[in-house]
Amino acid sequence: MSKLTKASKAPKDPEGRMALADHLRELRNRVVKSVLAIVVFTIIALIFHKQIETLLLKPIQRCTPEFLAAPTGRCAEVSTIGLTAGFNWMLKVALTAGVVATVPVWLYQLWAFVAPGLHKHERKYTVIFMTCGAPLFLAGVGLAIMLLPLTVDVLLSFTPEDTTPILPPADYFDIATRLVLVFGLAFEFPLLLIMLNMAGIVTGKRLLGWWRGMVMGITVFAAFATPSADPLSMLALAAPIWGLYFVAVGVAVLNDRRKARRNPDLALSDEEASDVDLSVAPVAGAEAIEASGTPSASAQVPAARHEQMDDIT
Repeated sequence: MSKLTKASKAPKDPEGRMALADHLRELRNRVVKSVLAIVVFTIIALIFHKQIETLLLKPIQRCTPEFLAAPTGRCAEVSTIGLTAGFNWMLKVALTAGVVATVPVWLYQLWAFVAPGLHKHERKYTVIFMTCGAPLFLAGVGLAIMLLPLTVDVLLSFTPEDTTPILPPADYFDIATRLVLVFGLAFEFPLLLIMLNMAGIVTGKRLLGWWRGMVMGITVFAAFATPSADPLSMLALAAPIWGLYFVAVGVAVLNDRRKARRNPDLALSDEEASDVDLSVAPVAGAEAIEASGTPSASAQVPAARHEQMDDIT
């Protein structure tokens, strides 16, 4: 029975072509694997949620007697309101930790879904994608954690004087989560551009021509993405993405040059004809034939047959 099943199974297309149902099935399998990985690491994070909460709440300066005796900035109190607030806070902390910890898993599943559409020689970039994707995301997360104390100080500076801010953990964690995820995903943007270039969707020359709009767009995105209104946090997010964008442009230009060396007609449009080599090269080993004034015997045979046909008609 198993032999019949293996024999009846359709062979896999070497170019990655699939029917729509196969694409949807492949997408479902990739999503399920990513979700399972997130669930597993979320359960692990639930075990260590106390340590993660302590790390996240560290940027908040508490209003302790020692601080009130010699204040250096603004302090705040963290207070939960409601019976289920602590439970919801724990779930949010664990889920975010699970998403961050499984970055290599769901990035690989995303690339594995796109990779069959590429040529066989282009699939070797999977290792490069995995090697760069996870560190870039974690670098953005690390930068967000470093800027979190500055963000808290800036936001607390807007509170009126002679007042003590009371911060619900859920509100504070929403800001911290937004900062972490936005910084992490923003650092993946240059890698996305390189993927589009390898897939043949955009060229390095076109990306280079967009640099003014990209710089302006990244700046506007950083202004809206950072919770605080200070320019330092905005520049801390925008400046690395600017640098990574130009690195991605350089990689795309080098990739286009490599493709052009292999296929000179790659840059031609559909209506443009490629260059055809019409030069005549001598053929090695060819013998010259001298012209003769008298027809050969083989050339006289058709003439004789023609005369016979004329006599018959």
